[in-house]
Amino acid sequence: MIETKNRTSFTGIIFLVSTLLFSVLNSCTEKKPIETSNKLNITFSHRVNYNNLVFNQMIYTNAAGNDYEVTEVMYFISDLKLHHSDGRTIQPAQWDDIHYIDTNIPSTFDWVLGEDIPTGLYDSLTFTFGFSQARNQSFMFVNPPEVNMAWPEVLGGGYHYMMLNGWWKDLNEVKKPFNFHLGIGQIYANNSGQISDITGFVHNNFTVRPLGEKFRIEENNENAITLIMNIGSWFETPVVYDHNTWGGAIMQNQDAMHVIALNGRDAFSIEQ
Repeated sequence: MIETKNRTSFTGIIFLVSTLLFSVLNSCTEKKPIETSNKLNITFSHRVNYNNLVFNQMIYTNAAGNDYEVTEVMYFISDLKLHHSDGRTIQPAQWDDIHYIDTNIPSTFDWVLGEDIPTGLYDSLTFTFGFSQARNQSFMFVNPPEVNMAWPEVLGGGYHYMMLNGWWKDLNEVKKPFNFHLGIGQIYANNSGQISDITGFVHNNFTVRPLGEKFRIEENNENAITLIMNIGSWFETPVVYDHNTWGGAIMQNQDAMHVIALNGRDAFSIEQ
């Protein structure tokens, strides 16, 4: 009887070990679910008349007849949304949805965002040029280059939406600098232009829905599109902008900034 019990116990141990070994081997061969990573890489491009922008050369003429050149372009976009063909609106950047572009810093020309953007065809995207009133808060950037975009506190605070700097030739063919800057505008009592007479502020941010083609997001792919800024559009559509009328510095000229905000709505297009 003792021998029979020992054999039975030994047989049970062998069975248990075999079962555990089979379970371990089987779990090693099971396929793990594939983690998707559908990202979108936006590359920023700056052009004039479909050609890449050339800096520091007086080779351009705007709709007002101003000969001009561009030295640098810096701007913010925020609140990016993708509009799927099935009607969904996707915010791939989540909390990181502010991007700064600086033609002096090529690394800012690429913005990779999203981890699992739904696949399929997208009709368009939209974004805020600059910042919404709620988000345009002073001192939210503490390091360069973004901190260098600060808008004077006495003029409304926050940050420039854009600095587009360059030169133009006036009516006497004299080369003069222009600071084509957009940010918070001011309302002055009696149009005095004096800081002490400021009675209110105007938030000149606007929503952009770029022109151009639809684009597709594919699974497990770092999908890419190019977001093009047409420099010429800032000076001609829908309002012809004349440097001889507005002058070289407009941070305290809300009428000029209003024209810029109107013209910027069609300054962008998409290519994939």
